[in-house]
Amino acid sequence: MAIADPKKELAEEAARQFGIPHVYDSHEALIARADLDMVDVCTPSSTHFALSWAALEAGKHVLCEKPVAFDFRDTRRAADLARAKGLKTKLGFTFRYAPAMRYFRKLVADGYVGTPFIFNGYEQNSQWLDPMNPLRQVDPNADPNILHVSSLEGYGAPVIDISHLMVGSDLSQVVGTMRNFIPNRMVRATGKMQRMNIDDGDIYLGEFANGALCSIQTSYVTVGNYPGIEARLYGSEGAIICRLVEEHGICERIWLAGKDHVEFTRAEVPAEFYPPGGSSEESWRTLFYANLVSSFIGEILADDASNEGNFDDGAWVQETINAVELSFRERRWVTLPLA
Repeated sequence: MAIADPKKELAEEAARQFGIPHVYDSHEALIARADLDMVDVCTPSSTHFALSWAALEAGKHVLCEKPVAFDFRDTRRAADLARAKGLKTKLGFTFRYAPAMRYFRKLVADGYVGTPFIFNGYEQNSQWLDPMNPLRQVDPNADPNILHVSSLEGYGAPVIDISHLMVGSDLSQVVGTMRNFIPNRMVRATGKMQRMNIDDGDIYLGEFANGALCSIQTSYVTVGNYPGIEARLYGSEGAIICRLVEEHGICERIWLAGKDHVEFTRAEVPAEFYPPGGSSEESWRTLFYANLVSSFIGEILADDASNEGNFDDGAWVQETINAVELSFRERRWVTLPLA
């Protein structure tokens, strides 16, 4: 194991905490090691593409936080590079690995909902309702006269990913809007209160190629416990609601309804979807990540094409985000795929 950070003291602190034997102050030194098979990119968003590309070129499998790149075309290029080199990739779409969401996916695959009609996705997050809570992952030098994408990309991505996973089809068009509800914030990079014209709330509607409809809502400032993902799928045979929010000591819940039992009933997630020793009373921070890491290691070790939540999925999500931003700026429906 090895860790790198341009601020070496931060890398050394993390190395002490997690027992990592090798510490570097540059990513080049880390990825040059011949004994490393996989690189985890968990740096500021603007650096993701360059670091992921460098790791792939060096022959490493890559786990990257979202987004890989702000333009979906760059993410697609990285996906193509990985494929050409026979490497596996994975995005930090943590919530698709929640045990309840894995069970949700199995139910859909088994035909529980029948033909999907409507998907509703919500990402509620009150972390930055308080403007004094230092905002991260933003450019403090961005033009304050232009609304910049933030919540849709940083926190909307996981629920957009889940919509694609559950509906099982590509989007054909979207229309959306974004808002900046709290304009003046404390910014971590500067340590000062300043005008940050970012989308801290957004909504879009989508039409899928298979005829299904969706509505997606994400926000930094909606009251409710962090992190706050809720997915609802309604179909010809049944419906499923999955809520991934730590509330009253439980981090995930799922409800089911069918044509013959239209009232939603709470269901238990079967033990097979949990990592060894895991339960819904565990923090999502370890529970969901345990499944993600297990999934990626299993895919790397497997001599096959298995690779879910990869850079291709990341490109699909980022293309949707780019399309919603274009819809907002031009006040119109936008057709997918983008040119």
